[in-house]
Amino acid sequence: MTPRLHTVAAVLAFTWAVSTTLGFSPSHIRAQLPRRTASFFPRMSETEEATSVRTAEAKAAAEEPMDAATKLALEKQKKADELRAQEVFMKRSTGIHKCSNCDWEYDPAKGDSFLIGGMIKPGTAFEELPSNWRCPTCRASKDNFQEVVEEIPGFEVNQGYGFGTNSMTTGQKNTLIWGGLGLFFLLFLSGYALS
Repeated sequence: MTPRLHTVAAVLAFTWAVSTTLGFSPSHIRAQLPRRTASFFPRMSETEEATSVRTAEAKAAAEEPMDAATKLALEKQKKADELRAQEVFMKRSTGIHKCSNCDWEYDPAKGDSFLIGGMIKPGTAFEELPSNWRCPTCRASKDNFQEVVEEIPGFEVNQGYGFGTNSMTTGQKNTLIWGGLGLFFLLFLSGYALS
């Protein structure tokens, strides 16, 4: 190597050492250097750059003294995240299976004998269907069907409490609430009929 290249390599090594100790990423230095010297620095991926920026921000936040309100807000956020992680929605099978190609639904209570060419009698579970059974509308195989499940909101550990309302689906709860309000309204109006 020529003496000139030794000097350039030494300057680049010194710049690299200073930038890493001060927390600058190579991409910031690369933008400020001429094109010939920028090729000496290895390319840093976007995720590595984002991670290094986040860690630098976290270090700066950890070093700064926090006031009581900020600490309280961070603790509340941490507790909320823990509770959100514990919230597991219970899923209940409806027994219905839906074709992923044409959205036709196989209902065990109906079977497929009501369709032309259907031979499955009502009351036959999806698991009991023969392996060569196909969708009656698009002829997709049995493997293309997915089970339809209904989601029950709330904590799974609380499903057994209440008067059975914790294990109700959202639609059932809406029907109960609006049906109760409608019944109360009818009873209220029937009071006028007594006079």
